[in-house]
Amino acid sequence: MLITKDTGRVRRAGRGLLFLSAVGTFALMAACAPVGPNYVKPTAPTPSAFNSADAWKESEGWKPAAPSDNVLRGAWWELFAIPELSRLEEQVAAANQNVAAAEANFRQARALVQASRAGLYPSVTGGASATRSQRSKEVGGKGATNDFLLPVDFSWEADVWGRVRRTVEAGRAGEQASAADLAATTLSAQAELAADYLQLRLLDSQKALLDETIVAYQKSFELTNNRYAGGVASKADVLQAEALLKGTRAQAVDLGVARAQNEHAIALLVGRPPSAFSIPVAPLASVPPAIPVGVPSQLLERRPDIAAAERNAAAANARIGAAEAAFYPKITLSASAGLEAASLAKWLTWPARFWSVGPAISELLYDGELRKAQTAQARAAYDAEVAAYRQTVLTAFQQVEDSLSTLRILESESQLQAEAVKAAEDTVTVVGNQYKAGTVSYLNVIVAQTIALSDKRNSLDILGRRMAASVQLVKALGGGWKASGP
Repeated sequence: MLITKDTGRVRRAGRGLLFLSAVGTFALMAACAPVGPNYVKPTAPTPSAFNSADAWKESEGWKPAAPSDNVLRGAWWELFAIPELSRLEEQVAAANQNVAAAEANFRQARALVQASRAGLYPSVTGGASATRSQRSKEVGGKGATNDFLLPVDFSWEADVWGRVRRTVEAGRAGEQASAADLAATTLSAQAELAADYLQLRLLDSQKALLDETIVAYQKSFELTNNRYAGGVASKADVLQAEALLKGTRAQAVDLGVARAQNEHAIALLVGRPPSAFSIPVAPLASVPPAIPVGVPSQLLERRPDIAAAERNAAAANARIGAAEAAFYPKITLSASAGLEAASLAKWLTWPARFWSVGPAISELLYDGELRKAQTAQARAAYDAEVAAYRQTVLTAFQQVEDSLSTLRILESESQLQAEAVKAAEDTVTVVGNQYKAGTVSYLNVIVAQTIALSDKRNSLDILGRRMAASVQLVKALGGGWKASGP
């Protein structure tokens, strides 16, 4: 009876010790905020920091037609009003392999957060073993013995100083950065697809221009050949007309190389093998769309790469706290219980039970300044991420200003080039009539036709550059993406 009472007292004392240890540890955790600096979003060198006017510098003097909405949406490519382009763009997110890799990286980052969060919870292990052993008779061994063991072990490191919480904080920021990287990769692929598609259509327009020019040159060649047969024109005129005609045909054939390469690039972007992908020939029938640029202060929320850089800075800041937590002692609460017996028959009986419980505290006394170096490394990494964030912001503003200036200047150039094309076409008409009348040589006709073709090709080139700049502007503005906050 006395043994039973003593056993009960020991059991009650053990439970009390476990309870007091757990309560004390939780109270200590509640009283201690995580060590390390709390994150404050770094300042960014925005235009408003230097100029009170929240406006783009290069937008002055460039007034596109007012769009129906002043905010870019997710399907930004619909601004170009090209159904085939929209159909291809919708395939990028689902089929592009770079986007698929970025999506997998995001899932990996999300899993890492869960792995880090697991450190907040205890670990419980169980097992079973059966051993037979015999000690040496020199140390008092008296024959072979059996040991049947069925333990359950409990261990929990209290996150008093916030090492695990800071690690989770860093992982969560890394997950958000990975989500922004996914958006940036998707936007980049979509913008590249739009640029390649518009370039392909521009090549189709150039081919149509050359085909039209070839028809005109063919008529000139036939006219010159007839005049030569009638003794009015010289053989040199015929040869010049033939050279101009065949040279233009060669230019038309040469466009096939660039078109094939653009078509193959588009196939890759939509996850298709080039051999099983084709786009019918069709000249470019669009003009640069009106793009809602907004104001500079909105750019920090509309660029996924800026969001990713800022979240990387937040993750680096949290890692400083995780590194500093290593300077503080570790507090561990552990317990063990189970069944142990020397015979199989008594293994699973109540008297075979055992248990132990108790907290432990440990402190690393000397590490050759390893922890100090790791903390300094974490702080330097944070400074590097802040610098990268600010550089990303500056680069973003540069890209927007570049695209705006390009569109503004090319719009003025296109107007002048249109006038040049009109003058060149009139010249071809006048010189052609003069040649038929015999008042000028065929060399004048060749010069006029060459200038007209060059001006028309330059006009198409300007249109292509304007379309490409429109795509780059959309990309520089972040597409239709918008930050959802940390």
